[in-house]
Amino acid sequence: MQVSEQRQWDRLMQMAQLGAIPGDGVNRAALSDLDHQSRRLLLSWALPLGLAPSVDALGNLFLRHEGTDPSLPPVLAGSHMDSQPKGGRFDGIWGVLAALEAVQAIREAGIATKRAIEIVAWTNEEGGRFAPGCMGSMAFSGYRPPGTWDDVKDKDGLRFGDELARLLAAEADIPRRPLGFTPFAYVEPHIEQGPLLEAEGLDIGVVTGIQGSRWFLVEIAGKTDHAGTAPLSLRQDAVQDMLRAITALNALTADPEDVLRFTVGRVEVFPNSSNTVADLARFSIDLRHPDAAVLTARGDAVAATVQGAMVKCRATVTETFNALPARFDPMVQDATEAAARRLGLGINRMPSGAFHDAQFLVPLCPSGMIFIPSRGGISHHPAEYSTPGQVANGAAVLAGVLVDLADADPRIPA
Repeated sequence: MQVSEQRQWDRLMQMAQLGAIPGDGVNRAALSDLDHQSRRLLLSWALPLGLAPSVDALGNLFLRHEGTDPSLPPVLAGSHMDSQPKGGRFDGIWGVLAALEAVQAIREAGIATKRAIEIVAWTNEEGGRFAPGCMGSMAFSGYRPPGTWDDVKDKDGLRFGDELARLLAAEADIPRRPLGFTPFAYVEPHIEQGPLLEAEGLDIGVVTGIQGSRWFLVEIAGKTDHAGTAPLSLRQDAVQDMLRAITALNALTADPEDVLRFTVGRVEVFPNSSNTVADLARFSIDLRHPDAAVLTARGDAVAATVQGAMVKCRATVTETFNALPARFDPMVQDATEAAARRLGLGINRMPSGAFHDAQFLVPLCPSGMIFIPSRGGISHHPAEYSTPGQVANGAAVLAGVLVDLADADPRIPA
């Protein structure tokens, strides 16, 4: 098998034009017109190869390379095509195009695998337009019912359910498939989004698992007053109580080992006037840790910590997302390491700090991820970059993994 470095790079750069923003970045929101265009561009490359497309009720897009025994469950590989609002050219989309390149290399080499290989592009992994992320993979795996997020709105008030229906109507020419099935295995190629591979001069990350995540929305209700006339002692200032809450949360999540991740990434203040006391402050919490016990204990204490910080206002804390840490299957890890070793590439077994669609496939089938280096560890930013050689290495390793898994003997349950 020979992957084409130039072909894969050209496809990445063509995709990067859909939603291009200054600084070589990309803004391609889930279920947007640009998302639809990117899917059509993907199909323009896949259909001439003979790959069979299908789409499910959540808009997850599949491209099937048939195996010699269609009765066997397929091996699934891919990632997502949506980006952060100020994202880069590689996060997510490289995983889909790496799977396409790997399958094309397999076909061009004339290799017939026992199991089918299906490329997948998951719907709304980023959550940048509709929160939370990973909706497509969560519904596919049965982690959440498919209608869970229909009423979630974007910043313009558009509903996820309506925008999904609009996308599916525009893709009425693509055959529909039932939502969910049990693959033989799942492999997700992705940029590392961290500095370790680059710092160590290594080529491939064999991902051992993903740390858990809990997300919360905090809303603090106060009372609007005139900034020049209302005495401080009488104010119900939502911003001041928000600051007290965040200070208390910083104390709750303090970790001398710097493993726990606590982030307030979004803040909204109303009425958002410079000479008016705020009557509502809203902020997000992103809490992550690789140990389920730690994540559970700290996360369970969030609401009480916020309530205890209130002096003049009322707080409401809503948990919007909860995913415990995931451990990837040794079969997929070993297949990845073996494929990289055959190519003479340096590897590191490492966990993922970011969450990915692969997290939700773990209960369904043996799952894993392949990382390639990210320059400077930068991601979710226009400066995100991996070299043509690095993305080619990743696709070559993936091709080897897919052939090995697609021909593997069925696993005997322990």
